[in-house]
Formats: sequence, structure tokens, C-alpha cells
Amino acid sequence: MKNQDKYTTNEDDNLKLIEETLVRYNSAKDFITLDAWKKARNVRLFFYNTVLPLLPKEEKYDLGSQIRRASVSCTNNIAEGYGRFHFQESMQFYRTSRGSLYELKDDIITCLDQNYINKELFVKGIILIEDAKITLNGYINYTENQKKKYAK
Repeated sequence: MKNQDKYTTNEDDNLKLIEETLVRYNSAKDFITLDAWKKARNVRLFFYNTVLPLLPKEEKYDLGSQIRRASVSCTNNIAEGYGRFHFQESMQFYRTSRGSLYELKDDIITCLDQNYINKELFVKGIILIEDAKITLNGYINYTENQKKKYAK
């Protein structure tokens, strides 16, 4: 038997595997159920839907690109950390997400300083960022406590 032949399956095998996976899938145990991810998502949506459209043309690719990357990083890193096996590794991704929230805080200050947004939008953004940061810090602490609990 050739090496590649032992890795090939037919379509029926693939369908059966997909069905088995879906039956065992527990949607209550997914990153999208985390309050930290939900709040980070709200931050991302705020920046995408409210701040980015207000940037002047000359900032669409510089500051705008930075905002897009940081806002996506917030949710991506929570999702990736949730999918990791070890607590310590997960926490590193959650901390990266927190760093992206701080980056967005600086970006929204820049937007206010350059008069790209008004004070009202600035305050709304800061509230969303701080709320997400507090919740994410709580989840990081929870994960740290789980790590200690299972290390014993």
C-alpha cells in the first residue's frame, strides 16, 4: 500500500465523520458563548461600523488599516486562545487580545485628537473598550485560577 493511499477516504466516510462531529458538538462550549468575546466583538463592530467610515481618505489605509487589524485581533485571539489545550498558552492569546484593546484605545484617542470623530463617539468607544477590557481581565483571572486548580 502506498503511503498516500492510507490517508484517502471516500465521500461516504467523509460524510459519516462530519455527521459524528456535529452530533458531538456542544455549542454551549464554544468561544462565542464567552462574555469576553461578545464584548470584544462589540468593540470590533463599533470601529468597523462607526469609526472607520468617518476617517478621511488619506487615513483609510494607514490608521484605518491599523484599526481593522487591532479590532479583528481582539476577537481572533480570544477564539484562538479558547481553542488551545494548555491554560498558559490560552492566557497568552487572551493577553494579546487585551493588548489590541489598548491599541484601539490609543487609536480612538488619535481619532479624537485629529477631529475625525466627535466627543460623543469617543466616549462611546472608550466605554466599549473599557467594558471589554474589564471582562477580559476577569476571564484571564478565571483561567489563571483554573490553571492553579488543576496543577495540584
